[in-house]
Amino acid sequence: MSQSHSGPAQKTNKPVTDTSLRWIDIHVHLNMLKSDAEAALATAAAQGVTRVITIGTEPKDHPLVLDWAARRFPQVACTLGVHPHEATLWSEQVRQFIFDNRQAKGLVAVGEIGLDYYYNNSPQDVQIAAFREQLELAEELGLPVQIHTRDADADTAKILREFRGRVRGLLHCFTSSAELAREALDCGFDLSFSGVVTFKNAQALRDVVRSVPLDRLHVETDAPFLAPVPMRGKGNVPEFVLHTAQAVAEIKSVSLAELSRQTVANASRLFSRLDG
Repeated sequence: MSQSHSGPAQKTNKPVTDTSLRWIDIHVHLNMLKSDAEAALATAAAQGVTRVITIGTEPKDHPLVLDWAARRFPQVACTLGVHPHEATLWSEQVRQFIFDNRQAKGLVAVGEIGLDYYYNNSPQDVQIAAFREQLELAEELGLPVQIHTRDADADTAKILREFRGRVRGLLHCFTSSAELAREALDCGFDLSFSGVVTFKNAQALRDVVRSVPLDRLHVETDAPFLAPVPMRGKGNVPEFVLHTAQAVAEIKSVSLAELSRQTVANASRLFSRLDG
């Protein structure tokens, strides 16, 4: 979950037109969409977005995302976790709920967890404790993690090093420094990129994308936040991941078909229960 990044957007290049390719939106907040979730998923599927991972960010989300992944939508998987904004809500009861649902159909990761020192909606020490304890839970459950980090590079890197070789996962909606990107990759974590890569003021981020190995890279919407160019100003939805994918393919100098194959393979590798 991210807040909107300010700044003008790039002009669109050519529109995404190849709907024969398959995409996975690895990070979306279906319960926060401004549009109807069922309609948004149907439209996305028609554009080749055949799987999405909807994110649990706080305890009240958890029963809903589990229900959507296990019963309501066959193309939806989910995560369970407590976002750093809500770190004060992390508790032994929440931990137990996640543990008790560890075998739930559709559950593929612990997340969204991490650190956010930009807003500091929860005290930093509380965020750090919740982050570490959820990483420990992911290790115990053998599940990957989806990590949020903003303005917290040093502490994020320190904690990633602590869990190197113990937990796998990704840093979602990556907008941090090239240094943190290298540290995360060195610690075995992947990086996921959202529509921010299409923004006019995001050249440093595009440089990071260029440096990430193709087999360690993912695409996402973070919908309903951060709609990509040319959809800026609209509520983001899973189908818009195609615009982010097009931008990433151009940055990486690969075809959309190659990026499609590789990002689907990356998601299936990292989230091993995704196709189960």
